[in-house]
Amino acid sequence: MSRTTDITEVVAAVICRAETVLLCQRHDGPHLPLMWEFPGGKIDPGESPQFALKRELAEELGVGAEIGRQIADVEHHYSEKSVRIRFFLANITAEPRAVVHRAVRWVALDKIADYTVPPANESVVRMIGKAPHGETSLH
Repeated sequence: MSRTTDITEVVAAVICRAETVLLCQRHDGPHLPLMWEFPGGKIDPGESPQFALKRELAEELGVGAEIGRQIADVEHHYSEKSVRIRFFLANITAEPRAVVHRAVRWVALDKIADYTVPPANESVVRMIGKAPHGETSLH
């Protein structure tokens, strides 16, 4: 089996409000315990990335969403698995709830580097932390 067939296809949302971005804290489990990440999840067979992200945001945060443009495409190889994460800007229709995460938090853009994120999220965190005001909105 080739390496490319072993990659899990994932989507994640970068959701900004004013000068903050939404991060979700993982539970204390075996993979990336208690790290903070952008909400999202696996793309199911037959789903477009945008549809998968809308579904994941409804399941994980209990919100509807408008999915904007893709801002990053990151491939990362952990010791136990490989992932390809497509990051999209998104707007949500309600206040998010921690349905499957330990916590959800609106984090100030200038404080995002203070949060421990999975290695696959690090380049996007750096990009967001440096983005001029307004460049993290859908429009």
